[in-house]
Formats: sequence, C-alpha cells, structure tokens
Amino acid sequence: MIVVAFLVQTLRIATPYLLAASGGVLSERAGIIALTLEGWMLTSAFCAALGSFYAQSAWIGLLCGIAGGVAAAALHGVASIRFRANQVVVGIAINLLAIGTTRFFLRLAFDSSSNSPRVPGFDWFLGSAEGTSDLGTLFGSLANPLILAGVLALPCVAWLLTRLPFGLRVRAVGEKPEAAESLGVPPARVRWLAVLGAGALAALGGAYLALDQHQFTDNMTAGRGFIALAAVIFGNWRPTRVAAACILFAAAETLQIQLQGLQLIPSQFVEMIPYLLTIVALAGVVGRAVPPAALGRPLP
Repeated sequence: MIVVAFLVQTLRIATPYLLAASGGVLSERAGIIALTLEGWMLTSAFCAALGSFYAQSAWIGLLCGIAGGVAAAALHGVASIRFRANQVVVGIAINLLAIGTTRFFLRLAFDSSSNSPRVPGFDWFLGSAEGTSDLGTLFGSLANPLILAGVLALPCVAWLLTRLPFGLRVRAVGEKPEAAESLGVPPARVRWLAVLGAGALAALGGAYLALDQHQFTDNMTAGRGFIALAAVIFGNWRPTRVAAACILFAAAETLQIQLQGLQLIPSQFVEMIPYLLTIVALAGVVGRAVPPAALGRPLP
C-alpha cells in the first residue's frame, strides 16, 4: 500500500531527527543551548563509519559513534560550563570544527575527500522483510535497533524529566540554577550530565545515518541537527510535541522525495519543502514559545 510505504519512509527519515531532538530537549531543559546538535551528529557519523569499517562490526561502529558524540559534547561542556563561554559562539565553533575535522580525517583514513568505503550496518532485517507485505516491512524496520531507539528516545526523555529525581534537577537548573543550588543541587554537575547524555543521544542519530547508508559522506548530516533543534523549539521543549514536530518534518521530507520521483515540479522547489516548512512552523510559534528561563545563561 502507498500509505504504508509512505509511513515506512517517514519513520526511517524521522529517526535521526527524533534521536537528535531528544538530546536537544535534555540539553536545553538543563540550560545549555543545543546549537551543536549538527556537530555532534556529524562527528558521531564519522566515528561510527570508522569503527564499523575497521572492526567490520556495526556494533563496534555504534560504540565508536557514541564515543565520538560524547567527546564532542564534552568539548561543548568544557567551553560552556567550565569556562562560561557564550554558548551560541561555542555551538557555531563546534559545528565548523566538526565539518573540518571529519573532512580531514576522511582523507587521512580513507584517502577520499567525498566518502568512505562501504561499512557494515544494521540491515539483517531487510532479508526477512523481502517478499513480505508492506505492513511487515514497517514492523521489520523496528528490528533495526537505532530505529527502535528513535521511536523510544523522546518518551524516555519525557519519563526522565517528569518521573525521576534527576529530571526534576535538570528542570530546576534550567529554570533557576541559584534556587537549585540553595537546595543542595550542584548545577554544574547536572548540566554536565545533561550535556553528555544529550551528546550520546545525538550520537545515535549520527551513527544511524552512517550505518543506514553504509558509508560516511562529507557533511552527510546536511542540516538535520538544525532541523532537530527547530523541532525542539517548535515543540516548546515538551518531548511529546517535539516528537510530533520531528514526524511532521520527516513527512515533509518524504513528500519531497515522492514529488521528485513524479517530476511534476522543478526539483529545486521540491528540495525546499522541508526547510520552508521549518521556517513557517517557527515563524508561527516561536513568538509564543517559552524557553527555560536560564537557557544560555552561564552559571554564577
């Protein structure tokens, strides 16, 4: 069925958005601007491809991708939390650093300026899905651990923020760190844990891109981190709404791909659809969105 095929493609496209946005919610609710989602994802995508290629194991690649994303998040933490640097400037710098660093090591490791060789990925479910119904393909896609992680990421973040003591501390530090400190909550430690956790979640999104495409290509994130950040703002920093925004943006991208195949509209206009939708969505709600009170504010 056309509808089920559309849903399958939307789910696959939404996965990196859901994973990165879950990291963005965690980071920003703790008061750290998640402008670095793009850089975290790109770094983890390269590390995942590197580990998967040399170990010939998607699981090793996934671990390397997580390590790369957490390392990039730690760099952000050092600059923003330890040295109280401007978080917007740090975010831009890390994104640019990720582009240059991955491009340099891509040539160093694979002697290529465009892409890596083919690497193993999580695609064992594809063989079992061949010859099955479209509905079977939809459920078969969930056998990919990263797609399943994408489906569960934002509900888990919502549960953490609303049900666990650590989530309460994250929200307190993101709203009024001075009051949290007066109650015995160490704001710096909470922000560190939130940023590193956000880096790990965004890293899953980057690793998914590399392992799903079975290679790393130069600047392969192509703005997905920024769209995930837009989803966080569009969803008003609430995980349920953020998940809906990610699905909406993924559906727009799926529609773009479908329209390109039909060739009814010039391709340049079709490629603009996801980004135009992002701008329109933010223009409609960003004035009413209320960010955490201490977002972007360094600790005293």
